[in-house]
Amino acid sequence: MTDSDPARSGQADEPSKSPFSRAVRFLRTSFAEGRSPALWVAALAVGLIAGYAALGLRLGIELVQFAAFADRTEQLASAARDLSPLQIIAAPLIGGVIVSGLLWLGMARGWIEETRAGGVADVMEARAIKGGRMSLTHGLWSALIASVSLGSGGSAGREGPAVHLGATLASAVTRPLGLSPRAARIILACGAASAVSASFNAPVAGALFAFEVVLGHYALRSIAPVAVASVIGALVARLHFGAQPAFAMPAIQPASVLDFIAVIPLGAAAAGLAIAFILAAIHAPRLVAERAKALSWPLWALPPFGGLAVGLIAAAAPEVLGVGYEATANALAGGYAIATLAGLIALKLIATVITLAARFGGGVFSPSLYLGAMLGALFGAIATQLFGEATAGAAFFAVVGMGAVSGAVLGAPLSTTLIVFELTASYEASIALLVAVSLATVITQSVTKGSFFHKQVERHGYDLSQGDARVILQTIRAREIMSPVDKAEAPVKPDGPFVYEDDYLGRIMGYFSAESIDGAPVRARSGDQAIIGYLSKSEAHAAYARALQARSEEEHR
Repeated sequence: MTDSDPARSGQADEPSKSPFSRAVRFLRTSFAEGRSPALWVAALAVGLIAGYAALGLRLGIELVQFAAFADRTEQLASAARDLSPLQIIAAPLIGGVIVSGLLWLGMARGWIEETRAGGVADVMEARAIKGGRMSLTHGLWSALIASVSLGSGGSAGREGPAVHLGATLASAVTRPLGLSPRAARIILACGAASAVSASFNAPVAGALFAFEVVLGHYALRSIAPVAVASVIGALVARLHFGAQPAFAMPAIQPASVLDFIAVIPLGAAAAGLAIAFILAAIHAPRLVAERAKALSWPLWALPPFGGLAVGLIAAAAPEVLGVGYEATANALAGGYAIATLAGLIALKLIATVITLAARFGGGVFSPSLYLGAMLGALFGAIATQLFGEATAGAAFFAVVGMGAVSGAVLGAPLSTTLIVFELTASYEASIALLVAVSLATVITQSVTKGSFFHKQVERHGYDLSQGDARVILQTIRAREIMSPVDKAEAPVKPDGPFVYEDDYLGRIMGYFSAESIDGAPVRARSGDQAIIGYLSKSEAHAAYARALQARSEEEHR
């Protein structure tokens, strides 16, 4: 064998590789295979990036709010009371004009796929349907739209846009690592956990939100990375804003047996409010879109009308403006009379539905906390008038109501319970909330057939409320599991039943059963629709079983 022998040359080259090159190759392999230590490193980086992204979104909202209302604090309602009604009306109206321009430009340039900003539902869809992959430009442009929307007074929440931005950045920064779909989904959840943790200064709740809402499971491999990212997000928030929670919490008085019994009707009332909120927030955008289409009015032109409507409401009740943390804190502290609480519940509900229907950017987390706090404070005020000092007071019921409504709306009873516990440090209030939110969630989901986010995902034809078993039937296509055939030997048109290459697995299996056939040719959807493959019933069932096994392993290991 000569020196020029390829095999010998390859052997000689292997030891010559530098330690740095071998380390880089080792890291790439570790990330691609989704090894736990590699995911922890990626989770740490994502937690830092997503945490600062959540703070950046908050800063952007504050800057727009300063321009619109000459105030950068959470005390927006108080600041708005010092302004004239025309200024209050003008702020969301002008904000709507700017949002309208951003939507038009985003659609024209292809930066957003639909005439709306992204939110938590897009993160859930990316996890379930797209292998954890999200568009960076969509995330950044949606964050800009949300900043203008909320800073100008739009009645919505900033946590949803923060989760979307954090998850988008997580997907973008880890994409070059060549992560497997399972690892990419875990890192996506890390971005969401860090964003929630940074928003509420609640690391345990941030992690549970990622498990409960984004991932939909508590697999052992995902626990450590998500926990790391969530803790990093909380540390970022505490570094810049201190250890104080998102809004001031009152002291909670010890609860009696009567109080724990009273949370049962409060949970039922929270379910009623959550149902009304979900149905209105889901159907209003659809009805407005249908009406705009009938009038040949583009969706990107809707925000100014929504801004005008919100401004008119805010001129009478400035508490509906923005995320509403000041009003939520006042309700928790018992700062409103019974009639005021009832009025603010109705006005906030209307203002939030208008904001979402008019294509402003924003989420539903803060509005659901607001509505729940107002409902609980109203319930507590009535209970106090009836039973006096025998109850724990309005603050106790306001905290329970806040968690019950938000947990039912988001479909996240555990994480909202933990948020309340981290905010109040009250064990009794958390136990009472667990009872109320469980009841509220069960009643709400029995009526709406899913959380608010599930209903949003359904607009794209995917049902995530039943778990991944149904999603698999909606995502695997015939071309992915068929046996290819030689086009030269295949007939151009079949004599009997056939399926198209882009038909979903669920339709195919239903078709085979309805026609009582064991398989069918697969035709191309375009061109002359020639036969490109054959798919048997056994192959379809085997593909479904393999996908179910893979998802089951991901959810339990």
